Amino acid sequence: QVQLMESGGGLVQPGGSLRLSCAASGSIWSINDMGWYRQAPGKERELVARITRGGRINYADSVLGRFTISRDNAKNTVSLQMTSLKPEDTAVYYCNAFVVELGTGRYLERWGQGTLLTVSS
Repeated sequence: QVQLMESGGGLVQPGGSLRLSCAASGSIWSINDMGWYRQAPGKERELVARITRGGRINYADSVLGRFTISRDNAKNTVSLQMTSLKPEDTAVYYCNAFVVELGTGRYLERWGQGTLLTVSS
């Protein structure tokens, strides 16, 4: 079993900052890509940012320059530092990871349960 657990959501005023964290646990041999997606009410889930094991990063145009993704391969964690938050950033944020399972070698995609970010005054 491999699980992802997010933390750090909440209510933030426009212009504020917040950090989301995600920790992977369970039978993990290695983790390849990790990322953050979000889903706003009435909209489809969209990519926010992704980072490869080697540190290559992609951002959605809407968050470029405001959000920073990082990961700690030793701790199996990924974080998203968000600044200059806007009301349109309001969404449920999901952690995503592609994991090689220990013992079986299976390549698994896992999602966290989601954490709500609300940007409002």
